[in-house]
Amino acid sequence: MNAMDFDPRDIRAFEHASWERVAADYGATFAAATRGFIEPLLDAAGVAGRTRLLDVCCGPGLVASAAAARGARAAGVDFSSAMLAIARGAEPRVEFSQGDADALPYAEASFDAVVANFGVHHVPRPPAALAEMRRVLAPGGRVAFTTWPRPDRNVPWRLLFDAIRAHGALDAAKTPPSGGTINSEESCRAALAEAGFHGIGVELIERAWVVKSAHDLIAAFRNGTARTAALIDAQERDTLPAIAAHMAQHAEGYRRGAELHIPIAAIVAWGVKPVISDQ
Repeated sequence: MNAMDFDPRDIRAFEHASWERVAADYGATFAAATRGFIEPLLDAAGVAGRTRLLDVCCGPGLVASAAAARGARAAGVDFSSAMLAIARGAEPRVEFSQGDADALPYAEASFDAVVANFGVHHVPRPPAALAEMRRVLAPGGRVAFTTWPRPDRNVPWRLLFDAIRAHGALDAAKTPPSGGTINSEESCRAALAEAGFHGIGVELIERAWVVKSAHDLIAAFRNGTARTAALIDAQERDTLPAIAAHMAQHAEGYRRGAELHIPIAAIVAWGVKPVISDQ
């Protein structure tokens, strides 16, 4: 199936329920996979002191908080009230609002930089979200977002999917697909160009996701993601030990003492809103 087989409202409802469910555990689980890409994201957006920044799909506010630490005048927006409650409790320097990425509750040209850390590919209509990010940017402002490469290019997902392929069913989860395929350098460039951005750049960045065991890796996927969590939860219960054992065996090559240092990659993409005279 593809995104055209589902009403965007179905995709939104699935995503919203997923992020409401994982909000309490996200910071202690899957955030370890995403934190390493926050500073490159802010660098790509040119965030510095006094930058008016909007963090779209802000979740628990980690990116907005990092921007505020740079001296930016940061705001964050998310559709999950559970995530926003955590963000507001953790970061009083940032104004957080509830809203959808494809209908941002801000006026035109309100920000110098707009970022989204692993959020655009979760939106029912990514082109609409990028258009909204462009709308609220001031002319000459910068947009930047991160996304995951395809699972076959990213070790943590490859470990999981290979284990499920061997012992479970990759088609077990009957969930709506993502709203669009933004999982390669080429697709990121195309999405930004179609949204009207200039000066487009894309970079693949690699980090290490440090966990103590493959069981912690599975727990992070189950307690900090949407579709991947649904895939794990859809497996037959008696297959889960074999899936975990398969992952543990193949993850041992990344062991460094008492921890696993699993390579993880993300795409950082950015662009510039043309100044009025260029439009």
